[in-house]
Formats: sequence, structure tokens, C-alpha cells
Amino acid sequence: MIKNLRLLLIGGLLTNCAFAQKLTLPVETAHNALVLQVSNNNDLTQVYFGEKLNNPSEYKAISPGDNNDYSGVYRSAYTSSGSRNLLEPAISIQHADGNQSLDLRYVSYKQEKLSTDISLTSVKLKDPVYSIEVTLFYKAYIKDDVIEQWSVINQREKGDIILQKYASANLNLSAKSYWLRQYHGEWAKEMRPEETQITHGIKTLDSKLGTRANLFMPSVFMVSLDRSSTEDDGKVLMGALEWSGNFRTDLELDPQDHLRIISGINNYASAYRLKPGIDFVTPAFVYTYSTHGKGDASRHLHSWARDYKIMDGKRDRLTLLNNWESTYFDFNEQKLFNILKDTKELGVDLFLLDDGWFGNKYPRNDDRAGLGDWQENHNKLPNGIASIAREADKDGVKFGIWIEPEMVNPKSILYNKHPDWVIKQPKRDEYYFRNQLVLDLSNPAVQDFVFGVVDSLFIKDPKLAYIKWDCNSVIFNAYSAHLKHDQSQLYVDYVRGLYKVLQRVRQKYPNIPMMLCSGGGGRVDYAALQYFTEFWPSDNTDPLERIFIQWEYSYFYPAITSSNHVTDWGRQPLKYRVDVAMMGKLGFDIVTSKLNPHDLRFCKDAVNTYNAIKSIIWHGDQYRLSDPQTDNVASVMYVDTLKKSAVMFNYLVNNRFDSGSKGPILLKGLDATRKYTIKEINLYPGAKSNVNAETVYTGDFLMKIGINPNVDARRSSVIIHIEQAQ
Repeated sequence: MIKNLRLLLIGGLLTNCAFAQKLTLPVETAHNALVLQVSNNNDLTQVYFGEKLNNPSEYKAISPGDNNDYSGVYRSAYTSSGSRNLLEPAISIQHADGNQSLDLRYVSYKQEKLSTDISLTSVKLKDPVYSIEVTLFYKAYIKDDVIEQWSVINQREKGDIILQKYASANLNLSAKSYWLRQYHGEWAKEMRPEETQITHGIKTLDSKLGTRANLFMPSVFMVSLDRSSTEDDGKVLMGALEWSGNFRTDLELDPQDHLRIISGINNYASAYRLKPGIDFVTPAFVYTYSTHGKGDASRHLHSWARDYKIMDGKRDRLTLLNNWESTYFDFNEQKLFNILKDTKELGVDLFLLDDGWFGNKYPRNDDRAGLGDWQENHNKLPNGIASIAREADKDGVKFGIWIEPEMVNPKSILYNKHPDWVIKQPKRDEYYFRNQLVLDLSNPAVQDFVFGVVDSLFIKDPKLAYIKWDCNSVIFNAYSAHLKHDQSQLYVDYVRGLYKVLQRVRQKYPNIPMMLCSGGGGRVDYAALQYFTEFWPSDNTDPLERIFIQWEYSYFYPAITSSNHVTDWGRQPLKYRVDVAMMGKLGFDIVTSKLNPHDLRFCKDAVNTYNAIKSIIWHGDQYRLSDPQTDNVASVMYVDTLKKSAVMFNYLVNNRFDSGSKGPILLKGLDATRKYTIKEINLYPGAKSNVNAETVYTGDFLMKIGINPNVDARRSSVIIHIEQAQ
């Protein structure tokens, strides 16, 4: 018998009949396989996705489908429209002669080993009637069980064609039932999960916002097979589109009860004109699959991201003090000098100057003016940012700065000088988001301007050590003076223009840390994180809310990417706020000069504590122990790759009477054969721990019996350090 062959079998049954197949192409990772098959009439079908077989030669025994598929392309590897297809297409075009049919047939394939850990499979398809070629790419990261999938569309017709839909991936799953975990939100309410069983028809996850595309719905999701998966059990696929603009993912349960997942750039208002001989490259759709639950899948995604995708994923990050919530727009040079001294005393690496430092004719004293005029405000900074940088250097701390270079206030010199650079309908009233409009990055002149904003900062301060790049507005009244008659290309060309700018920034300044901010997590995705070292999950820094927000983000993005600041939001004590911010990249946004001596001492000690454990959090494996959605206590731990050290964070999330940790919490990820000690850390001055630090435990005991962190209303936040006994 073929082991586990029925899992995700596309098309159902093995047969002994001589199916006239031409070719079977498995794309394998360490534990999984996606299998493509070419039929006798050159249709390319995905016949299997699931656990890989011990004997790869047996993939060819998988049946391509059953006789109830009227079209023969239900499980196409890349479904086209206008010919035989009866279901949602991955690609739809209008040819140069106006015809809207497409029938893609197999031509050739190539499989190559890019490294010991990465393989790349490419499959070329072609329409037998029209000069249209599509090449499908499957990049397999073997040890992490991750696949990136994208398509390249090329045409050699005598005139332009119109791409009406151009997905990156067309993935087929098979199970008894399917459960979708998706996310929704708003400003300060990011990453709110919803889980439902998928029913027949099409479920679409999408965004039409242009910029800040994830404001209402992020492009990440999970699909569980047969039943809703848990943290440590069940079959689950995690997927995400690597694109920073409008996205669309269709999940269609077809007539044969197979699930088709089609993901790519949203074709909403985005029919794209493609000239002869030009390649249209779609963004990658990345996914991982596990039979051991959501936790295992997320750890695979984290490992892949740190190794291959995020900027400097294997390196360190800077702790910082930000002035935003301590001053907002109201500051001057002397105030900033005082905050620099606070930065040094606190012990963090960097001072970050936030919004409000620029604009003269239209000074940036609130959010109604100044965006686009990136010259230092002479009243606030009479000696320029160079004076702040010099003072920071004298105090022994680094200096960083906030920018929002893609945006413009109507009340600005830039708007008056270049109204043609602004995205707006020429015959309609302007409509503002946070009193601003979006610059047209499809225009190369605007790309030069935005790059110049960044470049000029380094000219003024060559030691500039950090940039916070914000993006607060969505696109209203979409219209580009630059594109003229090709308005439907704006949403796509805007994002491509953004990437061109970021590529130029990274070519000239390859090592500068940059935070990806968009009124919170409005733009985070793995295409953007190639250029940014971290992202801002939410403007909501209430620590209780942040536990839930950071928890859900952590399924898709590793802790090293999450910027978490201690602020005055929320009613929780300072220790609770600091502890929550430690679950990622720690920062402060408080008036340290107003802290009482005990609070100041605690914060300084906390920075030292964090510096001792941050490498475990940033580079270790994350295990979720107790879910805030269902339990009174949220508990999560990070284990270093050698399993010698771990950090366990515990928080009270239910303030009803007598709530807390009523019994032991089982640890995960340790070595069962080793011995460990446990110790409570990051205690407030004068506080005593009731966690037993004298007993030596085996990893086996800690994972099967567990420990009680003794969380309650008096000890609402507890951090425990687990270390291998000497």
C-alpha cells in the first residue's frame, strides 16, 4: 500500500488501467509534495498536495481525475478562461484581435537545484492558437516545507493584449471538509480572527485600497483540512501573498468537493495592457503545510522568513526611545536634547524623532500641513537635524527619523508646485484620508523625488542609523496624470514604483534598519519585508490589546519583525506593558523624565534583562502554550535552536474575580532528556517571586506535567527563564 496516499488525493482513486500520461512532476520539500501531471492532450493538472511519498516513483500512479469533470480542467495547475473552463479562472485575457478565450497546454519543464535547500521547478504552457505563453514557477525551500509560487505571462501577438486577471497561483486541495481562518480589522483593531467552515461557491479575501492595503483585511490566511486544526494537531495550510497593494484570494469549493485556492494581484479596476515581447511577472504566493497543527506550520514560516526573506533576518535589531507619545508635534531642539539624555539613561540603542520636524511655509504642527516639504522646520530645529544627530553622537546613542515620503498635504509647497504628481480625479472634489493625498509612484519623476527624500537625510546626517517609513493614506479618486489613457494600470504600477524606490534605497544604503509603518500593520507582507527590518503591528499599544494583535501576527511573521513599544495606553501596570513589548523588538514611547525612581529603575533593569534574552526571542522557535482567545492566561515561549535556553511569557487576560493560572501550563520545544532550571525574571523592584528556582526539572517533566507561573490579579505578568542545568 502507498502510505497516506488518500491524504489530499486530487481525483480520488488509484487504478491499474494504463492512463496515457506523458509526465509526472513532483515538487518536494522535507515532508510534503505538490505533484503536477501532464495528460495525453497536454493539460497540466495538479493531482496531489500533501505528505510526500517514501517512493517518488509512485506519484505517477495517482489518477488525474474522475469522469464527472465535464471540462477536464477542474484541477488545472493554472486555470484559464473562455475555453473549456467552467470555474473561477487564474488567468483571463483579451487578445489583440478582441477574442477572450485562452487554452494553456503543456510545452516543457525545467527543474534545477539552486542550493542544497532550494529547488526551482518551472513549467512552460502555451496557447495552441494564440502566441501567449505562461511559465509557472515553484520555488521549494526544502527544510522549511515552504513553497513560493508565481507565474510569468508573455505574449508575442501583433498588438497589445489586455490581462483581465493574472493570478500568481492556482492551488488545489482535497479533504472531507475545509475550515478557513481569516482576519479583519480597522485602525487599532488589526488582525481579528474569524474561523468558518468553507461551503460551496466562492469565498473572496481582497483589498481595493491601493495603499495601506491590509487596513480592513490582510492577505494572510489559514485553511484546515477535515476539521479545525489546533496549535499542535491537524492538517493546516498557511498562505500569504507577497504584494504590497490590492490583493485577491478566491477559495472555491468545486462540484467535486475539492478546494481551489487562486491568489494574486486584485484585478479590480486593474485590467493591464501588455505589449508584445514583454513579461508580466506576478508576485509570489507563499505557503506552508503541516499535519501537526498551526504551531508547527508557523515555525516553518518563521524559519524560512529569517533565512531567506526578511531584511537582515539573522542579525540583531536596535532598541529605541521614540518621542511621539511624549511630545506629539510639540517639540523643539532643547526638548529633543533632553529626550536624548533620557535615551542614554534608559540604556536603549537609539532615539527616534517622529512626525513634526519639517515644513516652513506650511509648518508641520499638526497633520493638516507640511507633508511633501521635507526641509527642517526652522523654528523647531534652527540648526537642522544635523544638530540632533551630533548631540545623539555626543550622548553615545544612535539617531533615527520618521518620514512619510509617499504622501502630500494639499497645504504644502509640493502640492502647489506639482499637482500633476498627486493621485486625484481631475474633475472631482478631493477627498482626504488624514488630511492628505497619495503621490503617484507610477511616475518615474515621483520615484526620483521619494528616493531623494531618503537620500537627502543621509547627506545631512551620514550617521543616520534608522528610518521609520510611514504610509497613512489609502487611494481615493484613483487617477494618474502620468498614465493618461492607461488608468487601469495605476494600482499595479504604483506598487511596482514603490519597489523601485526601495530597491534604490537598499542599493545605496544596504544596512540601515527601517521600520515598515502604515498607521499600524496596514502594509506588512513578505515583499515589503525584503526591504524593511521590522514592522509596526498597530497604533493600538494598549498591552492587553497588543497581546491579541501580536499573537495573531505571530502565526505569519517571526518575533524579530514585530516592533513593540511601551506607552501610556491601557490601565495595566508598567511591568505588564514592558513585558508585552518584550515579545518582539522592544521600544519605549514614554516620558522617562516623569517616571518615579522605582519605575525608572525597573525600565533600566528591563532593558538589561531584554538584552540578555532577546536573541532567544528573535531567533528561537515560538511555541504558543495558552491561547488568549479561550483561556484566562495567555502564555507563549521561545526556545533557542540548541534547546538550552527558553523564555516563557505569561499574562492575565481576563480580569474577572479570581481569574488566573489555576494549574500547571505545559511547556513545549525542550529536550526531554535534558535537565533545566526555571527562574522568574524582570521583577519589579522590591517584588519577590513565588516561582521555585531551586528545583531541577527534566524537559520531559516540564512538557508533560508543566509549571504554574502563578498568574493572578496581583501578578498579572510573569516572565520565566528556562535554562539548561549545569
